[in-house]
Amino acid sequence: MCVGLSARVVSVKDSTALIDAGGATREISAGVLDELEPGDYVMVHAGVAIAKITETDEQEAEDVMGELL
Repeated sequence: MCVGLSARVVSVKDSTALIDAGGATREISAGVLDELEPGDYVMVHAGVAIAKITETDEQEAEDVMGELL
């Protein structure tokens, strides 16, 4: 089973993005996605942004993770 982490993009430089996932920030690879901008929400797996998601999707993912933890 694979687990993705939802996060908000803080900044993008070249093919690297700084993300905020529940208050924790880290750099990830953003080369898979086109036109990624600060404020976008993404699903992250293994340090790579694999999909853009909506803010609603991000909130639902956080709610599920909160229930699991």
